[in-house]
Amino acid sequence: MTKFPIWKYLIIIFVIATGLIYTIPNFYPEVYAVQISEKNKLHPVTANILAALTTTLTQNNLLPIGEVFDGKTLKLKFPDIDTQLHARDLIQNQLDDNYIVALNLIPTSPAWLSRINANPMFLGLDLRGGVDFLLEVDMDAALKKTLDKYTVDIKRMLQNNQIRYGEVLVNNQTITIQFRDNNVTEKAYALLTEKLSSIQLEKTNTNAIRAVVSNIEIQRIKEAAVKQDMLILHNRVNELGVSEPIIQQQGPNRIIVQLPGIQDTARAKEIIGRIATLEIHLVNDDQTDLNNALAGTTPSGYELLEDVSKGTDTANKVLIKKDVELTGDNITDAQAGFDENVRPAVNLRLDNSG
Repeated sequence: MTKFPIWKYLIIIFVIATGLIYTIPNFYPEVYAVQISEKNKLHPVTANILAALTTTLTQNNLLPIGEVFDGKTLKLKFPDIDTQLHARDLIQNQLDDNYIVALNLIPTSPAWLSRINANPMFLGLDLRGGVDFLLEVDMDAALKKTLDKYTVDIKRMLQNNQIRYGEVLVNNQTITIQFRDNNVTEKAYALLTEKLSSIQLEKTNTNAIRAVVSNIEIQRIKEAAVKQDMLILHNRVNELGVSEPIIQQQGPNRIIVQLPGIQDTARAKEIIGRIATLEIHLVNDDQTDLNNALAGTTPSGYELLEDVSKGTDTANKVLIKKDVELTGDNITDAQAGFDENVRPAVNLRLDNSG
């Protein structure tokens, strides 16, 4: 009879026991849950919200069978899908738009298994079901946004150096700036050549400078747009609390988003499909210009908008400059904070151009 050292038997027993322990979570079923998460850091999910929701649900005979609260996201467990749906509607009515309420499925394996990273095996769409999105990045909009940014930068450089310019035309990948005479054109060309290295500059025969975005720069813009959209999608999927989502680039301008096990497909589509752009414009505080705009004569280069924070009557209009001063691309970091009067504020960190 062949005999092995005792340590070999111990290793075999240890490997088998470890494999069995990490298999156990797969035998626990998932439970229906309603997930509440914050939209911004100014309105966090707290223990007080948990207590208020528990009281409301109990009064409506929708008592949760458990909850999971990690300090940022609250998940309330329910015994069946009907109770889950009724609870979701009740919670949405009680909470305001500062919170995200979504349906979810969470494992019921013991907490000690999660602490040793013994989680259920990941099941894809073919085994678990879910939703699959194919999104296309709007490259034309990304290019237009970049051209608008270059246009604002060029105008600002010329103004800061007291170089007067005429009409500025944007067409496809080209920005054309008109000047008064050849001397001004030469001065502007020298300045822009020194400051702008990412676009090609050339002088025309009509006292103008044509700025052309190179194919290399266009390719960089497209790649950056896809990477930025993928990062945004990762953040939005995190709001849904989906375990192990798949977000992959397909081709030059498409992104696949797979959400296994997602219940609330309509809510997922709403969150993922939101369009969010940030543009900062200068406000014209001149009361005469504002009165003229209210009377129907808006100054050239400005537009009249409603200040939605103050209502929609004519007394709450604001006159802003059409040119974009800053965009979201100029922001490198954003944190919730307070201003000098201890009021909620957003602290922005800008890049060199910003």
